[in-house]
Amino acid sequence: MAGEKLKAPRGTFDVLPGDGERRRALALEADRILGDAGYGVVETPIFEHTDLFARGVGETTDIVQKEMFTFEDMGGRSLTLRPEGTAPTVRAYLEHGMQKWPQPVKLRYNGAFFRHEAPQAGRYRQFTQIGAEAIGSDDPSLDAEIIVLLAELLADVNGLRLRIGSLGMPETRREYSDELRAYLKQHESELSDEVRARIDANPLRAFDSDHRGTQAVMQNAPRLLDRIAPDDAEHFAEVRALLDAAGVSYEVDPTLVRGLDYYTRTVFEFTSDALGAQSGVAGGGRYDGLVKQLGGPPTPGVGWAAGVERILLAAGSGDHWRHPMLFIAIPKPERRKTAFRFARDSRRKGVPHELGDAGRSLKGQLKRADQLGAEWTVIVEDAGFTLKHMESGDQQTVETADEVLESVLESAVAESQQ
Repeated sequence: MAGEKLKAPRGTFDVLPGDGERRRALALEADRILGDAGYGVVETPIFEHTDLFARGVGETTDIVQKEMFTFEDMGGRSLTLRPEGTAPTVRAYLEHGMQKWPQPVKLRYNGAFFRHEAPQAGRYRQFTQIGAEAIGSDDPSLDAEIIVLLAELLADVNGLRLRIGSLGMPETRREYSDELRAYLKQHESELSDEVRARIDANPLRAFDSDHRGTQAVMQNAPRLLDRIAPDDAEHFAEVRALLDAAGVSYEVDPTLVRGLDYYTRTVFEFTSDALGAQSGVAGGGRYDGLVKQLGGPPTPGVGWAAGVERILLAAGSGDHWRHPMLFIAIPKPERRKTAFRFARDSRRKGVPHELGDAGRSLKGQLKRADQLGAEWTVIVEDAGFTLKHMESGDQQTVETADEVLESVLESAVAESQQ
């Protein structure tokens, strides 16, 4: 209706400057950590053919059954806003012939994803994930490397815990699923309606249930980790040994089940005690059958995704606003051109700054500089400049813009060395 105040759609959010700086800092840190480890940038479309997720993620998963934003394009083709990043990355790997590149191919991404979930703290219908994938090798060192890199990215998260497990290979999991299915049917009356409905299609998801009766049943359920093949057990042991060598703490969780069907062998999840019941921050695992599932040759892979909103919520608040080092005050409108040239020189020298409003009084501009947390204010005079240190109030007259910027930069260097 006309005149009605509009709001962002439910389950979405606006990023404002303070949080924007935190998100930017996290993205830059991910670029540093992953880029230094050889993970190149990949970007995939916001929407993909729906079949990619039905085949790749799994038709029995909650994501495919309940959470995808799916629509038809003008040609009647079914498209879906991407709910996760691994299947699109593998699709790009195949489509662009990356299997012909030196293996493994290491890739990283950062972008928006979409799931129709009940909104809650740190969980939205549009959310941002940072992800990493290493495709083309089944060596356990890749599993360990990718976990170590994620642990480094999450270093500032409060109450961080790492759980790891192994699902073995699909044939082992099929045999185990039959055993678990029989066990669940013996206790069917004690299970939640949702778990009962999925006993035949996906019995392993019973481990994820928050239903008390189901949880009680699952305490005595057979464990997949006890059933995995000897070579899978050896692979898992080597991953743990490498994590031990890297000094990464973890706990082995034989009940750990990820919500996507493509996982094989190693699975892992980072949680934060600061987030309460919905404690997941990031997770991933190995997906050695996914490339073949999407039409390629048998090709192993391993990866993870980390929720940006969850990470920042678990890391707690902090002052991540990028305060200007220098505020440029313009006491008279006729000094605008000089101030603009000075701002240009500041940018070229890499000095964070904000340009004042010549229509405001000098007193008002100095108040603005103080509100912004600027360390210095330079007042553009008729001849030369007055440089004021905002905390001490000390002032000095400086003849040229270069001298002002040199003084500011020298001060910044001196402070960094203290």
